[in-house]
Amino acid sequence: MATHTYDEALRRLLVHEGGYTNHPSDPGGPTKHGITIHDYRRFIDPGGTAADVRVMTVDQAKAIYRARYWDALRCDDLPAGVDYAVFDYGVNSGIGRAGRVLRRLLGLPDREHAVTTAVIAAVARRDPAALVTAICDERLTFLRRLKTWPVFGRGWGRRVAEVRATALRMASGRSAPPRRPITGAAAAGGMVAAAGAAAGAGAGAGGWLADAPPWALAGLAVALVLVAVAIGVALHWRRRGRPAVAGVPAAAPGIDG
Repeated sequence: MATHTYDEALRRLLVHEGGYTNHPSDPGGPTKHGITIHDYRRFIDPGGTAADVRVMTVDQAKAIYRARYWDALRCDDLPAGVDYAVFDYGVNSGIGRAGRVLRRLLGLPDREHAVTTAVIAAVARRDPAALVTAICDERLTFLRRLKTWPVFGRGWGRRVAEVRATALRMASGRSAPPRRPITGAAAAGGMVAAAGAAAGAGAGAGGWLADAPPWALAGLAVALVLVAVAIGVALHWRRRGRPAVAGVPAAAPGIDG
């Protein structure tokens, strides 16, 4: 696993999870930074209330993510990309499901979800990119079967697509473009889906265009049109042997300067 993967994975997960939510269709109940009231009571305060969850700090959430999800799924022992795909799956759908799916995809008994030494050894024999793809495919199939898919499906689909793209970049050793914090996203099953995120947005210029606000794209389009018009005018005057700029005499054919 690349040493920076946990920090990168957590940063991206927090973009998806967002702030405080308490959606009536969300079985997780009061949730902040993706941490449900159930985890809050288990790791911070057994008598915690919705009001306590609302004021939970990011540092408190990070501590829970490390112990409850990342370490529990032994993500430090998984290859880069696979660790992120398993981690995000565990947060979104539970470490039990994430662990069982990983075991099943490796051809191991899935009656339990523990990521054992045998699981780590089996992962090491697999192509990381192929395993990331299989995990995300299974995850999306599972989500589509849920009765709350009509409510949260759009956000879930975007999240899985973005996790897939980022995990594949991690697996290939390429850096992923930064994501901006997302506001106004829909709450979904203890998480906030990334609103407006382009599925599989590429790095570099492609990633910038995927994140650019509408006014920036419009400005770019206008600038390109103006450049094209200017080039066309210049070529037109050049063909007619006349100066492209008024008041400047055209050079005589065959004479420099």
